Parts: sequence; structure tokens; C-alpha cells
Amino acid sequence: MKTDLEIAQENTMEHIDYIARKARIDKRYIEYYGNYKAKIDLSIMDKIGQNDDGKLILVTAINPTKAGEGKSTTTIGLADGLNRLNKMVIACLREPSLGPVFGLKGGATGGGYAQVVPMEDINLHFTGDMHAITTANNLVSAVLDNVLYQGNELNIDPTKVVWKRCLDMNDRTLRSITIAQDKKTNGIERKDGFVITVATEIMAILCLSKDIFDFEEKVNQAIVAYTFDDQPVTIKDLKIGGALAVIMKEAIKPNLVQTLEKTPVLIHGGPFANIAHGCNSIIATKMACKLADYVVTEAGFGADLGAEKFMDIKCRKAGLKPNAVVLVATVRALKMHGGVDSDHLEEENVNALMDGVKNLEKHIDSIRKFKVPYVVAINKFAKDTPNEVQALMNWCKEHGHRVVLSDAWANGGAGAEELAQAVIELCNQESNYTPLYELNLPIREKIEIITRKIYGGNQVIFSEYAEHQLQQYTAMGWDRLPVCMAKTPNSLTDDGKRVGRPENFDIHVSELRISLGAGFIVVMTGNIMTMPGLPKKPAALNMGIDEKGKTYGLF
Repeated sequence: MKTDLEIAQENTMEHIDYIARKARIDKRYIEYYGNYKAKIDLSIMDKIGQNDDGKLILVTAINPTKAGEGKSTTTIGLADGLNRLNKMVIACLREPSLGPVFGLKGGATGGGYAQVVPMEDINLHFTGDMHAITTANNLVSAVLDNVLYQGNELNIDPTKVVWKRCLDMNDRTLRSITIAQDKKTNGIERKDGFVITVATEIMAILCLSKDIFDFEEKVNQAIVAYTFDDQPVTIKDLKIGGALAVIMKEAIKPNLVQTLEKTPVLIHGGPFANIAHGCNSIIATKMACKLADYVVTEAGFGADLGAEKFMDIKCRKAGLKPNAVVLVATVRALKMHGGVDSDHLEEENVNALMDGVKNLEKHIDSIRKFKVPYVVAINKFAKDTPNEVQALMNWCKEHGHRVVLSDAWANGGAGAEELAQAVIELCNQESNYTPLYELNLPIREKIEIITRKIYGGNQVIFSEYAEHQLQQYTAMGWDRLPVCMAKTPNSLTDDGKRVGRPENFDIHVSELRISLGAGFIVVMTGNIMTMPGLPKKPAALNMGIDEKGKTYGLF
């Protein structure tokens, strides 16, 4: 079988003008980045803003494992499947981070014959959005440290700076550093650290803004530090909201690309779902909903993270109403949730599969709480045995869950036509989308609701510091914000080694972090980190350019 990169390189792309016409985008709103990429000017919303919304479909998954789930592959395959059924469809995806690309996880443009292209560009520098976000974030840090050096007129306590620098790369050595060492002219020496670009509040604000002016308004509210008497210092206090808007004026525009089968795709924004809210931008999703009859989007990692945040944060803030949910599972991943290690996944093991299906069962239970019609998509792998596939199909049917076998990886849109038809039928049903909790509940209660109803846990154990923050945030009037849980994606618990559907567990909250610009509270659980590290053998070791000038080893 050819690699994803080989399949993408052999594909003949259509000029972006053709894709724009297919997406009902007038040429005057297109800003070209070569022949196969473009940005869409936001003024298009003046023309299409009164259009009826298309049907919005969320693709989510079980807890990820090394065996693979194929959420992006299913998203892209489903969009191509709808296209093959003559439906006007646009897919909306997140932008990949370079950290996973060169680390372990890989890119985020699908796989096999369900891919978005040009995949090399998208997975690397694309149209420069990640660079803009990184630059904007680090300008805040530079100006803040300059204020400290130039007399500290804002009375900032250097030990209470909460804004971190960032880099779009996995680098554990930057998690905790000391800056301005050696000379007084280097600045005020203090402890600092880096987060990965996709974990920054700038990224979250980009994805939750409606235009560049809304971005500036939101970013001005972001808290960067506290004074010696514990008063918050914001970006507005630094007087650089306008400069940040200038940096982000192009990045605020969605990017238009295509699938291998020429289905239009908007890729915009890329927050991780384990340490951020995990959804592409509201701008791109709402634009797609005004252009297309069907919009297929995804949320990062499993339904316990991405889907919950999509429903409770993104849809609530944007006024979006999802019409259907596709819950992706694989036989291989469910066997791992049933206790099989990665060396024995190709061996038939129906018993382990049935043990692991409890993880799928919990995610179905969670999705049903949002009152949106759903279908289970079994993403087919070549080594799945007929007995295993049939056992999983039977379990779903016996428990009243609609289920479809999807083979988009091997067959593209043709392998997802049955799934597409199921989604069309779901979208004809009534969606009674309801967020999980009311915003007027106390912070503690919102966290406890997610723990019980989405994770299946017992109680939440707050550290002494987190308990203090609960009181502080409530006193500040921040308790009416939604919460963004920062948790391992590998388990329903806060311990990534506990697979399947654990019972009788608690969630441990170490600290809270206010993202006032983005409009949510980040809740740090377990040992979650906002700057990942590289594995022992990162993917970067296998990459290069051959004598013909072609990239190899990217995936």
C-alpha cells in the first residue's frame, strides 16, 4: 500500500478557482496563496449572511489509542461521500501543529484515499497562520517584560506573570526556564516557560472571534499578570491590542483547500482538545454553514474532550445547532481498550473487542446527553476480521445504536457513501441540542457535572491551590464562564494508562487558568502539560527530500 504522502503527491489537484466556484464563493473574495490554496475575505459574510444555515455534522471518536481511530479520515471521507451523493458539502477542519508532525502523532489531513491536499503545505507552513499566532503571543511577552524593565508603571509582580511564550514545536526543555540572566540590561530576571502555539489563548481567541474587531476586543481582555496587590493586568493595559490585530489581520481569514476528490474544505485554527478547546474557528464553520447544504466538522481527540467542548463552548458561543454526530470507532482501538497490547492487534480476539466496547458505550451515553441524533461509524482496517466486524455491528444493533461500516481510507468517498446516506437521514430528524450545564452554575458544579456525566467519574478532588482559585475566580465575577477541561485524551480518567471504561474513579484538579479573552476557564487535571515533548525516535528522523526534489517520510 502506498503511503499517505505518495497518494497525495500522485493526486492531480484542481485550481483553487474551481474549488471556490464549487463552494459558491465569488472570485472577488478569494486571496490566492499559489494555485491550490486561498484565503477567503470576511466581507463575503455581508453577501451570504442572510442565507439559511446548512446541516452541521460533528465527527468525534472514542478515546484514542496507538491503534488509530481515523477521525479526520472519516470526516474527509464523509464529506466526499456526501459529494458523491450530489450534496453541496464543505468540510471544516483544524490546522495541524508542527509539534505532532515532527513528533509522534503525525499530521491532520486524513489518510489513505480520504485526504486534504496539498497535504505537505497544510502540515508544514500552510498560509502562515501558526506563525502569526506565535508572533502575536510572543509580542505580548516581549512588551510585558519591557514594562517590567522600563520602570514597571503597571506595578506587575514578576512572580505573578501568567502569560507564557510559545513555540509551534514539541520541546520539553522549554516548559520551565529562567529569562533575563547575567546582565541587568537583559531585563528583569524571572521564571518563565513556553507552551505550544496551539495551547495559547491567542489561538483560542482566534477560533472564537467573529471578525478582526471582535478579536481585538477579546484579546484586550486577556489577563497577562497580576500586580503586587493581586489585581489583574490585561493586554489592554499593555496598550497593544491594535498591534496584535495588525499581526492577525490575515490569519483571521479561513483557508480554502480541497480533498483528493475535489470537495471544498475550510481549514482554520487548530487548538488541541486536551489542553485547549479543540475545534476549528467559529468564522470558518459559520461561513461554511451559509455556503453549503451540509457542513462536516470534527473536534479533537475523543468525545469526552473535543465533543464536549464543541457542544458546551463553541456551539454555545456561536449560536450553532449541530444536526448530527458521527462517533468513530475501530476494531483495533476497541481491542486495545479491552486489554490487547499493540503487538497482538492483528490476531482475532472477539472477547477483548467486547470488553473494549464499553469505552464506545460510554461515549454513546455522553453524546446522547446533548440530545443530537448520532450514528456509530466503524472505520475499517485491512486486518479486521469478519468475525470481529460482525460482532461489533451486532452489539451496536442489539443495543439500539445505528451503525455503519466506513471504508474511506481504502476507497475514499465511495467507501463512505453508506455513512453519508445515514447522516442525511439523521439530519432530517429533529435535533434538540442542549448544552450539558447552565453557565450560571458555580465553577465547581460545572466541573463535577462533566466529571460525572461525561467521564463517568465519582467526585472531583481539588488541590489546595485550586480551592483558593475557586474562591478568587468567583470573587472576580468569572464564575459564569464555561469550563475547558485539560485532561489526558487517552482515558476517561485523568490517568492516561486506564483504558476501557473505568469505574469508581475521581478527577484531580491541580489548578485553574483564566482565559478571559477567550471566555472560558481552563481546568488542569492530572499531569497534563501545555508543552509536549518528543518521543525517543521522533518522526523527524525519517524525513527528507529525494534526488527528484520530492519530500519523503512526512507520513
